[in-house]
Amino acid sequence: MSQLILARHGQSVWNAENLFTGWVDVELTERGVEDARRGGRLMAAEGIRVDRAFTSTLRRAIDTGRIMLEEIGQGDLEQTRAWQLNERFYGALTGRNKAQTAEEFGEEQVRIWRRSYATPPPGGESLKDTTARTLPYFREVVLAACAEVDTVLVAAHGNSLRAIVKELDGLSEDEVTKLEIGYGVPIVYEITDGRPTGKRLLEEPATADARTPSHVEEP
Repeated sequence: MSQLILARHGQSVWNAENLFTGWVDVELTERGVEDARRGGRLMAAEGIRVDRAFTSTLRRAIDTGRIMLEEIGQGDLEQTRAWQLNERFYGALTGRNKAQTAEEFGEEQVRIWRRSYATPPPGGESLKDTTARTLPYFREVVLAACAEVDTVLVAAHGNSLRAIVKELDGLSEDEVTKLEIGYGVPIVYEITDGRPTGKRLLEEPATADARTPSHVEEP
């Protein structure tokens, strides 16, 4: 049996500004850095040691993984970067304010672009598209690592992690669109023979921010 730890990056600058981010390489806010530190401290409290670490090619995920590793005393552990773990690409919505976009196109249309499984925004990816590029890498590389070592960490993004959780939890297309993944909250799976046999969140019960993300979807 091995452990697979999934962690969404901490709050980014564009998260705080309510902008669709996607593949734009923005930094963490101060709160985002603390999100990552909190997740790392929770891992340290569990005595977790990471053998292999994976992340996307975007700095907000890379920095989150690095900070978490520093908190458990493994700041020198190299993270494997993979574009397949990048956030969903938002196309023509990239850089636009979500509220202003809803005013222009209507709340229902923006809801469909953001929250449906298979309808992409103009020039962008749907969650289905993101799943199609993320899961092959996850199955072939990340799960393979789980078979070789005791503990694997993946620091990535709201939608690439939704794709992975959909696979591990056997969620339907409708169920995965409702899935919320908090900033910096480690999700720990037990993996046996390539299949999940247990799941838990590492949280601070007295801290509201550890339980509830400031919004559902990475913009």
